[in-house]
Order: sequence, then C-alpha cells, then structure tokens
Amino acid sequence: MAGTVNLLKLCVGATGIDDLAAWQDQRRKSWPDGLPRHVTRMWPKRGDALLNGGSLYWVFKGVILARQTLTALEEQRGEDGILRCALVLDPQIIPTEPAPRRPFQGWRYLSVEDAPRDLPKSRETEEALPPDLARALADIGLR
Repeated sequence: MAGTVNLLKLCVGATGIDDLAAWQDQRRKSWPDGLPRHVTRMWPKRGDALLNGGSLYWVFKGVILARQTLTALEEQRGEDGILRCALVLDPQIIPTEPAPRRPFQGWRYLSVEDAPRDLPKSRETEEALPPDLARALADIGLR
C-alpha cells in the first residue's frame, strides 16, 4: 500500500504467539473497548502512514513471528503523569513467516516491502517452530 508503514517491536516477556495472545486476553477487561494496546513513551511521527493499513510486527527472541493491525493511536497518561502513546491493536494476531531481527530498543519503522509475509491460511494452525530454529532457518534462506 502506498503511504503505509509498519512498526517493529520486541515482545519482551512472551515466549511466542500463544503467550502474547494469553497475556492480551488476560488484560482485555482493563481496556475500555476491549481492544489490546501497547503503550510506548514516544508518539510515532508517521502516525497517518501507520493508520493507513499498518501493523505492529512482534519480534520474539530475535525472530518476527506475528503481526497485529494498528487501529488507532491514543494519548494515555501514565501513573507518573507523563503522556504516552497507546497503540490500539486489532485483537487478531496474524502469524507471519519467520524473519530474523537483531536486538534493538524501543520500536522501529518497518517498510511494507521489508515486512515478512503472512503465513498462508493452511499453515496458520501449525504449531510454531521454536524461535531459535525459526531464526536458523531464516538465516540460511529457508522460511
């Protein structure tokens, strides 16, 4: 999509897609509309491009394995009084082809061209490979 950009974020504390889904389901009642959120300190400068079909791509142990469509950006004030950005996400977590990523802090923009493809529908129910194996396969060009 022209004018679309994605975000890339480390999924700290979750070992895989199922773990992320369980955490989001557990927190669902605390969100006003039931939609999952990820709160960041910085407001994305390319918000319009993110909301033009962009997604948040999740990195688990050095490998992109899933994405969630971004539906809104909302201001959220923390308990410390500091204003932050809540990335409002579609609740559906979409598995992607594994793609290795080096460690980074915060989030990064990810172009549509560089984003890994969604897994075909016929493979969505497959059990996910362990992140180390997925990274090794992606490193040698097998995804």
